[in-house]
Order: sequence, then C-alpha cells, then structure tokens
Amino acid sequence: MAEEGENRFVHGSIVTMTELVLPHHTNQLGNLLGGQLMHWIDICAALTSAKHAGRVCVTASVDKIDFHHPIKLGDVVTLVASVNRVFNTSMEAGVKVFTENFIKGTRIHSNSAYLTFVSVDENGKPVKAHKITPKTEDEIRRYNEALERREARLSSIKKN
Repeated sequence: MAEEGENRFVHGSIVTMTELVLPHHTNQLGNLLGGQLMHWIDICAALTSAKHAGRVCVTASVDKIDFHHPIKLGDVVTLVASVNRVFNTSMEAGVKVFTENFIKGTRIHSNSAYLTFVSVDENGKPVKAHKITPKTEDEIRRYNEALERREARLSSIKKN
C-alpha cells in the first residue's frame, strides 16, 4: 500500500470489466435493464476508486448516467473506469461503456457515468485519499470538468 498523501497517476486507476448480456439481464424488449447496467457501472467505479486509494471506497453519489443507445441480448458490454479527480476523502470516477456485437462486427460508446466515492478505513470512517495527477490532454480535461461537476453538485445541495 502506498504512503498516505502519495501522488498517483490517472492511468494507474484504470479498471476494465467485460460482461455478456444474458436473458436474465434484459427486459421484455430484449434490451439490457437500466438497473443492471447501473449495477455494473457502480461496481466498476468502486473498483477503480479502490485501486487508486488502496482501500475500500463507498458510493457517495451518482451524478449522471447517460443512455445513448440500447444494449441488446447477446451484446458484450465493456466498462472502462478511471479516477478523474481527488478532492479530500472523495474522488470522482468516470465510467465509459462500450457495446459490441461480435456477429455484426460493431462497437459503440453506449453510455457514460460519473460517480463520487469516499475512501474509508476499517471502521467505515472517511480518510484522506491519495492525490492524482492527470498527464494526457483527455485526463486534464476530465480533471477540470470533475471540479465543475463537484461545484454544481455542492451548489445544488446548498440550495435545498
């Protein structure tokens, strides 16, 4: 485990999960249930957060999940997650979902999601998370956008 406060890089947090859409994952139209996809997204985001933090991380909020295209029975779903930014005890994880149909030879970006996780100790108490440094242009963009989403989320909480 890394030392507390140690700086880490975005690429070190990347987690990839692959799932096959089976009949028990679908609705009456043969489309993947939204709740099933949200479950997979939450797991993938939790894993990327834990990988970065080196400890258990718990879901604090789900900011946004966009459903761009339906996912069908028999499709292969690949979820790619990374930590976009660390604040104090919390961090934003971004998840991109790709859908592939091997028979048709297609691969599309079907969904995106942003979730906030909190790094916790053995007693479930929040602890300071390791800092993260973006390197690529895309990582820097996501790093900056994560702050904007956090500020908007906190602003909406204050209004309520």
